[in-house]
Amino acid sequence: MAFNITIIGLGQIGSSIGLAVADQIEGLKRVGSDREPKIMRAAAKLGAVDKTIFNLPASVKEADLVILSLPTDQIRETLSIIAEDLKPNAVVMDTAPVKETIANWAKELLPEGRHYVGLTPVINPAYLQIHDSGVEAARADLFRRGLMVIVAPLHTPSEAVKLASDLTRILGASPLFTDPVEVDSLMAATHLLPQLLAAALLNITVDQPGWYEGRKLAGRAYTEVTGPLVQLGDAAGLASASLLAGSSMVRVIDNAIAALGAMRNDIQDQDIKTLTQRIERARSGRDHWWAERLTSNWAEQEMAPRGETPSSGEVFGRLIGLRPKQKPKP
Repeated sequence: MAFNITIIGLGQIGSSIGLAVADQIEGLKRVGSDREPKIMRAAAKLGAVDKTIFNLPASVKEADLVILSLPTDQIRETLSIIAEDLKPNAVVMDTAPVKETIANWAKELLPEGRHYVGLTPVINPAYLQIHDSGVEAARADLFRRGLMVIVAPLHTPSEAVKLASDLTRILGASPLFTDPVEVDSLMAATHLLPQLLAAALLNITVDQPGWYEGRKLAGRAYTEVTGPLVQLGDAAGLASASLLAGSSMVRVIDNAIAALGAMRNDIQDQDIKTLTQRIERARSGRDHWWAERLTSNWAEQEMAPRGETPSSGEVFGRLIGLRPKQKPKP
């Protein structure tokens, strides 16, 4: 039985999904689409997709699963373009960092009988300090030993949730089920804020008085702190995701300002003891997190999905059949 996946957006995440599912699903056919033809050609040459189709409606006509691996600012428009061409029981997933608003867009735009499940990938710890991006940085094991946050809106069919869970395990990751408000809050702090802090640092240094000499002195610390701004997407996508994160984004920015303000006061007061304690607490927290992140053992202890889903031994049910490809017997 054929199973058709369309991946829209063939950068690092989208192409890595295509590579990871290759030869893993019975009867799999992978279609890729991207607004840049050269990226489609690169993904096909890499083996991330079996076929490329530039026209969005045509790319999803046969798809059982559509994955939107796009900047946040492109998702609503893409949903509106493909909605009427999705076949009955098709499932649409996205990999954006914010979920509440996108889930509302899906509810508004998808016809009855088409379903939405949100995904937020957390990558293999082996790649956390590798800063390549784009289709050239796609890897079949990008998600292995990572998490996949799964957000299923209320009344999502259990089969669609099970599809997301099965896909996650095929990618080599562990599923973490949560609600859109919670994931938006967490991603605001851990994904969006680092990029906005990088933008803030650049805006108070680059092209400001003293930068002519300062640019010659900026070294490892400056490079590491400003890196997220250019490694994790374009400006429009970051701006859109930050606005959609809304009150969560405002809250974590306020917390960052307060933390910087406290250190500023320590410096103004020449309070080396308190400032040292703040820095040591931060370093200890980072060391503890990094040790945990490298082992990635925590996923199995996280919350289980709400509601009942088909057991892992069942054929994937009423919507579509997603079955791991059987290994040939020796």
